[in-house]
Amino acid sequence: MGRFLQVAGLAFGLIALVLQFCITIPASMEAGRGLLGSIVFYFSFFTILTNIGAVLVHTSLLSPAGYAWLPAFAGPRMRAGVAVSITLVSIVYVTVLARLWHPQGLFLLCDVLLHYVTPVLFVLWWLIAGADGRTRWRDISWWMLYPVAYLAYALTRAPLAGEVPYPFLDVAKNGAASVATAALAVTAMFLMICVVAVFVDHGVARLRTNDVR
Repeated sequence: MGRFLQVAGLAFGLIALVLQFCITIPASMEAGRGLLGSIVFYFSFFTILTNIGAVLVHTSLLSPAGYAWLPAFAGPRMRAGVAVSITLVSIVYVTVLARLWHPQGLFLLCDVLLHYVTPVLFVLWWLIAGADGRTRWRDISWWMLYPVAYLAYALTRAPLAGEVPYPFLDVAKNGAASVATAALAVTAMFLMICVVAVFVDHGVARLRTNDVR
C-alpha cells in the first residue's frame, strides 16, 4: 500500500505541477508580466514549493533496493517536515483561500490536485511507510525555518513586484497589523501540526513494534 501511495503521489504531483506551470505562464504573461516574471510568480506560492518538496521526497525513495536517489529528501526529518507543510497547505486552502476564488477548467483541476489530492496521498504515505519514530522535538525548529523564510520572501517581494501570492499577506490592502495577525495565526497552526506530527511519528513506530512482537 505504501508503494502504491508513493507512486500515485509522485504521478499526481508531477502532473499537477507541470500542468499548473503550462497554464500559469501564458495567463501570467497575458496579465502583463514578462516570461521571467511569470516564472518567478509561479514559484512564489507556498503550495507550489511544498508540492515540489513532496515530489522530491517520493522520487528520492523510488529505488526498490532502498537506495536514496536524493539523500537530502530521503531522511525522516525531511519526510515529516514535508508532511507537516503539505498538511498546512491543505488546511489553509480549505479554511481560508477556497472561498476567495472560483477556478474553472484546468485551473480547477490543478487546484484540486495540489490542495486536496497530493496532500492526502503524501500524508497517508507518510503514516503508512514514511513515519519511523526517528523525529525529535528539536526537529520542529528546523521545520519552522521553511514557513518563516517563505514569509520573509513574500513580504520582501511584495513592494518590489506590486503583488502578493496570498491575499492575507497584502500589507498595502489589509494593513501591517492584519498581516501580522494572519502570519502569527498561520505560524501557530504550523507549530501545532509539528507537535502532532512528532507524537504521531512516535505512535506509529510503537504500533509497528507491537505488531512485530
